[in-house]
Amino acid sequence: MENPVSKSMPIVRLSTAPQFPPAPAKPAERVSILGVPVSTVTMDRAIATVGQWIGEGSSRYISTCDVHCIMRARSEPGLMAAFNAADMVVPDGKPVEWTARARTDQPMTRVCGPDLMLALSAISTRTGWRHYYYGGAPGVADELAKRMQETYPGLQVAGTWCPPFRPLSEAEQEEEIERIADSGAQIVWVGLGCPKQDLWMHKHARKIPGAISIGVGAAFDFHTGRVARAPEWMQKNGLEWAHRLSSEPARLWRRYLVMAPQFLVLSGLETLEEISRPRGDHAQH
Repeated sequence: MENPVSKSMPIVRLSTAPQFPPAPAKPAERVSILGVPVSTVTMDRAIATVGQWIGEGSSRYISTCDVHCIMRARSEPGLMAAFNAADMVVPDGKPVEWTARARTDQPMTRVCGPDLMLALSAISTRTGWRHYYYGGAPGVADELAKRMQETYPGLQVAGTWCPPFRPLSEAEQEEEIERIADSGAQIVWVGLGCPKQDLWMHKHARKIPGAISIGVGAAFDFHTGRVARAPEWMQKNGLEWAHRLSSEPARLWRRYLVMAPQFLVLSGLETLEEISRPRGDHAQH
């Protein structure tokens, strides 16, 4: 049965157009937050970096990191390794942005996965970058590709794939990677949620020639209307969590009522320790 919400919720464009053409990007500094290396970036800088990597023909991956991701990484070594190996870890949540900004003098803003998808899609109508959508429930990747092309006429879709909800054999995994590589994709959107998408990218992203893999979690559901996003004023003021909690309390209560307070305490103590040091000792280069 079709989801009736998906027909009534078009993709919302960004209120501010992304910078184009992207300016050359210098490597971003990194700020360690409870062991996770968060990149000090703005949306424009993230876009410029992706454009630079595509121009170089690089195979890289970007993790989008919120409080939930950081707290899970503290107890999951594989996830922590994936974040540390990522080419960029962008602050997906406002608390992560605020924490990082307290420890650096570099300009930075929240770089939310769903917004990054819209920004890169808008630019791709002029650059011709080819997009691949990997993840989501059955049919979601196809619906997302359709929605994005309707919203951004001329967007090049290299392919879509919804992996089965079961462990894949090594042979099946290699077949998937070969399929993506053969598509000629330059941007691979990975919508498996944390930690699956980060573990997947850590293992596979560098096997896809010339492609930038980006983990975007709920973006697949947001942009197909299966899950409603919080109003923009809530997003800007760090209240998106309240909207999501009220929408899915049974699934998300522990994330926002247990993990989030723990993060505030632990990161607050770490910040106090960090800001007492000379500024040059804070960032990881």
